[in-house]
Amino acid sequence: MAKQRWKPGNMLYPLPAVMVSCQRKGERPNIITVAWAGTICSDPVMLSISVRKERYSHAIIRETGEFVVNLVTKELAYATDFCGVRSGRDVDKFKEMGLTPLAMQRVNAPGIAQSPLNIECIVTEVKELGSHDMFLAKAVGVTADEKYMDDTGKFCLNQAGLITYSHGEYFELGKKIGKFGYSVKKKGNRKKGK
Repeated sequence: MAKQRWKPGNMLYPLPAVMVSCQRKGERPNIITVAWAGTICSDPVMLSISVRKERYSHAIIRETGEFVVNLVTKELAYATDFCGVRSGRDVDKFKEMGLTPLAMQRVNAPGIAQSPLNIECIVTEVKELGSHDMFLAKAVGVTADEKYMDDTGKFCLNQAGLITYSHGEYFELGKKIGKFGYSVKKKGNRKKGK
């Protein structure tokens, strides 16, 4: 098997593509697209986002100490890309993309109404790392779109058409190949890929 050796680079893909909304009091809300986001703790529920220091949203998040992570679907892919390449200094991204600000319960920043899931976040720590600062945040509220709830009350997020970011491209999540714990189920109950 032939392999090539490269210098170190950010090649941990795919990543969730999310739109992060933020707002200073008295100013219009803004959206930044973030691919460097992730879960960091389950108790307390915490996540992180990494944002370049020169980005308009960086200063807003640093000053307000809050933001909303909005998961994105294939229908939101165009807006996701737009919000990642245009600056909120120059354009009202909510208006340009026809997105609806959604009032949150625990933070002043709005969520995006068209998103299937909005996670309200309070910054607990900022790690200055180099090109990006990592905002560690506690999730203080979640808003879920009822259209993804089934008859039993289960939230079926995987039916939303979520997208990921991989090496400069966006992809819709694909076929289910297993579920947590399927590799250790009893042989009589185990089906490959189920």
